[in-house]
Amino acid sequence: MMAEILSVSFLAGLLAATLRMATPIVLAMLGEIITERAGVLNLGIEGTMLFGAMTGFLVTMSTGSAWLGVLAAAGVGMLLALLMAFLVVFLGLSQHVSGLGITLFATGLSMFVYRLHFGSPTVPPTVTPMTKVAIPLLSRIPIIGPGLFNQYVLTYAAMILIPAVWVLMYRTRIGLTVRTVGENPMAADTVGGNVNLVRTLALVAGGALMGIGGSFLTLAHQNMFLRDVIGGRGWVAVAMVIFGNWNPGRGTIGALMFGLLDGLQLRLQGWGLPIPFDVFLMVPYVLTIFALVSVSRRAAAPAALLKPYRREVRG
Repeated sequence: MMAEILSVSFLAGLLAATLRMATPIVLAMLGEIITERAGVLNLGIEGTMLFGAMTGFLVTMSTGSAWLGVLAAAGVGMLLALLMAFLVVFLGLSQHVSGLGITLFATGLSMFVYRLHFGSPTVPPTVTPMTKVAIPLLSRIPIIGPGLFNQYVLTYAAMILIPAVWVLMYRTRIGLTVRTVGENPMAADTVGGNVNLVRTLALVAGGALMGIGGSFLTLAHQNMFLRDVIGGRGWVAVAMVIFGNWNPGRGTIGALMFGLLDGLQLRLQGWGLPIPFDVFLMVPYVLTIFALVSVSRRAAAPAALLKPYRREVRG
């Protein structure tokens, strides 16, 4: 068994699986970081990813274009984010309750729309999945080449977005405005910033990434839609935001750790070990909980997170 683990094919496959499993979590985590940096906790992330997965699948099935499916998933993610913005930004309702409500709403709506189109088939319908794109020369590097440089376009995009979001948040005026709104909305308002607009736009941008993250699971990782296709990855993404202390790079480390464990447990299941498969399935989530608990006390959330803002009327 040890010889098999150390084989080139096993390591290359595990590396590829790590990136593939981490991709939807990274996309959703980046969206959640943008949202929370503006002071809004979006617990609608799980439902948004599921609705994005269903919409991407349905549009791809109807048009034959996976990229139209991805765009549609981003669109419904933005629409659900606008609903979230209406509830928590403009009405000032509880972010916890509103987010969970959106998750329940989007989950139910996803299954309703799916069954409206396909009924309850014994064998789930499938679409042609996205194809992997190998980067010339780099994909031929032993072990790391097939794993790192023979991936889906969305995986490459997710990896590029990690430094892009970091630069946006910490090296641009836009990022400074978003972080100011999340830390001290009154100060942002005083210098002319529109707190409600910034929070709404942050939610919309985050919702688009969440929807795309969900579509990856039905259009690349799998080629079908199932009720449990997201499998709690939205909640894992929220956990990775805290684990990374609201930093895209650190959060990605946690997402890659989850992806590694998820890819490893799939391979261990295939070895026929005398252990219930449920044990393998829960390992990544259990370790995520331990990792979250270990850093939660040191986490420094944006000061205005979860706090609605009401502009004072100046006479």
